[in-house]
Amino acid sequence: MPKFLRRHTLFKSKLGKKRKSIQKWRRATGRHNKIRLKRKGYPIKVMIGFKKEEKEKPIFVSNMRELEKIKNGATIILGKVGNKKKIEMLKFAQDKKIKVSNLNVEKTMKKIEKDKTEKKK
Repeated sequence: MPKFLRRHTLFKSKLGKKRKSIQKWRRATGRHNKIRLKRKGYPIKVMIGFKKEEKEKPIFVSNMRELEKIKNGATIILGKVGNKKKIEMLKFAQDKKIKVSNLNVEKTMKKIEKDKTEKKK
């Protein structure tokens, strides 16, 4: 995929010659603009067809019913749930090989079990 740069970014410092954060695409305007005319030897103009493929977006889950509807291998974001339900949901996700993106499953399970043992003592 080509990097789309504004015209003259390679020559003028105020357009981002050595500062990558400033090198942003702006639509080519002007009567004789070579980029707008798609002339050979000039930077490529942004057009339809250059978009990247979108990855699967994670699904927001806040209860067991929603989690049971999800297919194997999908990615979820676990909502605000109490520890009791969270344990249940994480075990279910591990069995179905569902990836939880907003927390580390093993680390969270250990922490919750550790807190339980401390409360009993």
